[in-house]
Amino acid sequence: MLYDVMVIGAGVVGALAARELSRYDLRVCLLERDEDVAMGTTRANSAIVHGGFDPLPGTQKARLNVRGTAMMPALAAQLQVPYRNNGSLVLAFSPEDKDALARLYQRGLANGVPGLSLLSGEEVRALEPQVSEKAAGALRCTSSGIIGPYELAIAAVGNAMDNGVELRTDFRVERIEKTDGGFCLYAGGQQVQARYVLNCAGLYADEIAGMLGERTAPIVPRRGEYLLLDKSAGNLVSHTLFQVPTPAGKGVLITPTVDGNLLVGPTSHEVDGRENRDVTGEGLEEIRRAASRAVEALPLRQVIRSFAGVRASLTGGDFVVRASAEWPQFWHALGIDSPGLSAAPAIAEELVRGLAQAGLPLREKSDFQPERQSCRAFHSLDTAAKNRLIAQDARYGHVVCRCETVTEGEIVAAIHQNPLARTLDAVKRRTRTGMGRCQGGFCTPYLTEILAREWGIPEEAVMQFGSRAPVLAGRTKGGEEDAACGQPIW
Repeated sequence: MLYDVMVIGAGVVGALAARELSRYDLRVCLLERDEDVAMGTTRANSAIVHGGFDPLPGTQKARLNVRGTAMMPALAAQLQVPYRNNGSLVLAFSPEDKDALARLYQRGLANGVPGLSLLSGEEVRALEPQVSEKAAGALRCTSSGIIGPYELAIAAVGNAMDNGVELRTDFRVERIEKTDGGFCLYAGGQQVQARYVLNCAGLYADEIAGMLGERTAPIVPRRGEYLLLDKSAGNLVSHTLFQVPTPAGKGVLITPTVDGNLLVGPTSHEVDGRENRDVTGEGLEEIRRAASRAVEALPLRQVIRSFAGVRASLTGGDFVVRASAEWPQFWHALGIDSPGLSAAPAIAEELVRGLAQAGLPLREKSDFQPERQSCRAFHSLDTAAKNRLIAQDARYGHVVCRCETVTEGEIVAAIHQNPLARTLDAVKRRTRTGMGRCQGGFCTPYLTEILAREWGIPEEAVMQFGSRAPVLAGRTKGGEEDAACGQPIW
């Protein structure tokens, strides 16, 4: 089949671009190199919807950040993705910091950011009593928020698929050829063809451009390490707390999450290798030291998880959203680091508009469905609604994940909802099973049983993620010992 549009990369930018394309009468295919969507930068970041006061005026970052943030509340509501407009504070600790805040304030006004104000130290502590007495002031932004980043990507892909987009996972593009009809993309023994292509490959976007013979600035991978605290610490602050940014990034932040936890981090260091997600003792100490400057009573004994993500930075510092130098039918999204999540809806809009300018006909579907039903609504229902759901399907009365109150009914629904969930981590990202205080210690055996049952495979064939990460090494009782793990379920 010759597709009208091929989207490379199912992170949040590619996911939202595919959804935007699904509004129109087009044959669209979304390619992802991993076994599931949202497996790169999208699954491990700060989950912040930035106001847009940090990027330099006139840059693509500034314009797309402000536009994307304005789009986010309606988008999150349509896709039933958790979002909260909690606002942010950039803290100052010295006269030099306060001068920097004044510059950020003026920059934000130039970028068209609403809801900005400068606060004294006393005004800061009136809003956030836990902030250190050393904080001398802050820049407040009421338009910023927090969101579930991988949930946004998963929901966008699912909604796109429900509207006709095809998803192909485990498709690692190795070669691209220009053809008379468009472009041919190769991966192993597979090939797909499309008239137009969007390069949303994140950390690998420069390599995709290189397959066209196009030289771009190289992607610089920057690793950010994080600490996630238990929900018992989730109400320590209500705003997202930043410190004055540096050339390396926006610095270590403290923020509530949409699910009631507290997130602290990240570090920001260039690393060798685009998959280097190592968590280091030095990085965690850096987080502790920087965060305690803002909140001295940070309860780090409540940490339940440490993790790291990698962002795709460019030397120039700005996003690069443009057509290929030679082929206007091939558009790139390069260097989408912070505030890439905030800007993603606007980047998707820009990419589709670029293809239209290159000749792609956009005829709106009469039956486009912009809304998607979430699988993870049970815990938020009142008692009467929960009882009605249990009466319809008894599996909603069986709590599998006690920490997050996730039921078997929700898990089964998530497994079979687009995009399908085939691994423990895939179910985790869709339902929060295993994300609580015990980090899957109680629910993993039950989830393994459910996945095996729903896919009709042995439990030994259930994977944590990918095809080489079995949950179980083999049986020790009730059958012959077998170190082989069977076949993966995709």
